[in-house]
Amino acid sequence: MNLTVKIGKMVMKNPVTTASGTFGYGQEYAEFVDLNCLGAVTVKGISREPRQGNTPPRIFETPCGMLNSIGLQNVGLEAFLKEKLPYLRGFDTNVIVNILGGTIKEYIELAEALDGRVDAIELNVSCPNVKKGGILFSSDEAIFRELIREVRKNVVNSTLIVKLSPSASSILSQARICEEEGADAISMINTIPAMAIDIESRRPRLSNIIGGLSGPAIRPIGVRMVWEVHKTVRIPIIGMGGIMTAGDALEYILAGATAVAIGTANFVDPTTTMKVLKGIEDYMRNHEIEDFSSLIGGLIWDREGR
Repeated sequence: MNLTVKIGKMVMKNPVTTASGTFGYGQEYAEFVDLNCLGAVTVKGISREPRQGNTPPRIFETPCGMLNSIGLQNVGLEAFLKEKLPYLRGFDTNVIVNILGGTIKEYIELAEALDGRVDAIELNVSCPNVKKGGILFSSDEAIFRELIREVRKNVVNSTLIVKLSPSASSILSQARICEEEGADAISMINTIPAMAIDIESRRPRLSNIIGGLSGPAIRPIGVRMVWEVHKTVRIPIIGMGGIMTAGDALEYILAGATAVAIGTANFVDPTTTMKVLKGIEDYMRNHEIEDFSSLIGGLIWDREGR
């Protein structure tokens, strides 16, 4: 069976990777997962300078999901290049690095430093733009377009991926902008802003009050959005959001995802990526499918079988 997929310049041996922020820098999961078997390892978001993140509590379990408000804690660019990336380069897998910044200049600096050193750069556009009063880059289409255009100029040797937020006013419009400004791929969906309250203390469950909801609760939303975006643009999609099993992953793939990323499930079962990969292989074997690419966008959604 051929499970190979191509996303921009990046060729993945199979369509399974990890979601940023849920797999550390890869080393944390190496005793549970053979990193050589993954199509790619996506590390947690990297900023120009180290970040401590939010004060606890910053994770809270909800029915069918999890709230998190980690605050993008990370070691920073310099430490990542010196301490984390060399370890990952010891494995036969692609490395995808999620980047974040408060200004377009910061994104450009990160992109320049990582271009060619990693296989793909994923833009986290759900960050506040400090020069525009703290609004999210994804909230202003003009700024969103400028961000992708300027970063694209500085990503020459690596694949450029843009991670879309389900909270965007129009995720289809943003997907079109990604394609028009030269992004190689889209990853989706990011977490959904949500909150929970302790009714006894009458206080929020998270110190930051609002966090990002992930897990199975958001999967139907993610699958729907991937299907809609797949019909709108031609660039590949990495589907994510609540994938716990191979069946969940296949929903995203049939909806139009070229690859899938495992996130919250890594906290529940650190071997989930391997189980999802095996499940996809079993599905292909049971259905006598030789080439994985034939599954992408394979949803039959009308009476004519289209």
